[in-house]
Amino acid sequence: MLNTVITGSGHFLPKRIVKNTDFLHYEFYDEQGVFIEKPVSEIIQKFQEITEIEERRYAEDSDFTSDLAVYAAQQAIEEAGVDKEDLDYIIVANNYGDIDPTHRQVDNMPSLATRVKHKLGIKNNHCRPYDMLFGCPGWIEGLILAHHLFLSGTATKALVIGADTLSRAVDPHDRTAMIFADGAGAVVLESKKANRKFGIISYDTLSDSMDEMTYLTNDISLKEGYEGSKINIKMRGRKVYEYALRKVPALIKRVIDNSGVDVNSIQKILLHQANAKMDHAMIERLFRLYNITEVPHGVAPMTVQKFGNSSVATVPTMYDLIAKKQLENHEFHPGDNIVLGSVGAGMNINAILYKFE
Repeated sequence: MLNTVITGSGHFLPKRIVKNTDFLHYEFYDEQGVFIEKPVSEIIQKFQEITEIEERRYAEDSDFTSDLAVYAAQQAIEEAGVDKEDLDYIIVANNYGDIDPTHRQVDNMPSLATRVKHKLGIKNNHCRPYDMLFGCPGWIEGLILAHHLFLSGTATKALVIGADTLSRAVDPHDRTAMIFADGAGAVVLESKKANRKFGIISYDTLSDSMDEMTYLTNDISLKEGYEGSKINIKMRGRKVYEYALRKVPALIKRVIDNSGVDVNSIQKILLHQANAKMDHAMIERLFRLYNITEVPHGVAPMTVQKFGNSSVATVPTMYDLIAKKQLENHEFHPGDNIVLGSVGAGMNINAILYKFE
């Protein structure tokens, strides 16, 4: 049988750390465009209580999203030990392409994947670069796409990257600006024949695009007369929270059940992280679906407190940190079963159950 296996991983976290106190000079407005009279320190304190975010990473002005993607990709390619010219596909999940740090102009032609291929110096013209525009679940959807390509026999090696510089796509007058961050994560996937099943075992994806499409969009600033970008992330936080709790645990349960793996044999659940409160609630609700009232210790690692929400980069970054034993005491072992899951703009949800060889 054919197995889709991660053979190398990498990540890039910008060195620039932005703490919550760095927002003390900001002016925040509510959804109706009315200036919020509360002291900014009080707004930040409430924000941290809900999200647990203390700091996040911002890219240097000299780096673009495609650069971050390349930094992560180079690590993954080196660790996998593959020749970059042998890659059949480069799939880059992102939301905005490259964003100019000064004028905040979104630039996605040519595609981010094409730019990554160019910056990696790949000459093979049979290596096809694809952008995956799927909201925060884009990187996981890229894994699912590569898996299908392997099963179809059209590919044996793929580079799947998640990269974003969301710090350049936020409204500085919107409190949600404090959520978003920059980063990149990447893996090399390879197709391996074996007489037993490992790698990607099961997966599922849902997309709700009726009223849900308005939960995460782009819009003008909350402050009238703001002269920055007209393309700013707008998130209806309560709607996203309610949607995630209603839909994500059930989808993950379906993925676990379809895999034939017992929930007690899941070693890690790596969830996309927009805020800690939502992730804690999703994990608790997932285990309650199995009549388990206490979440197993260490099953759901968290990075949002220090790295913020880097969208498509969150899950692959967390994966690589654990793979390299760089995230507290978390690690992977041969035979481990892990879940990768995400929810984001669309609204889209997906999850994978992955078994280590």
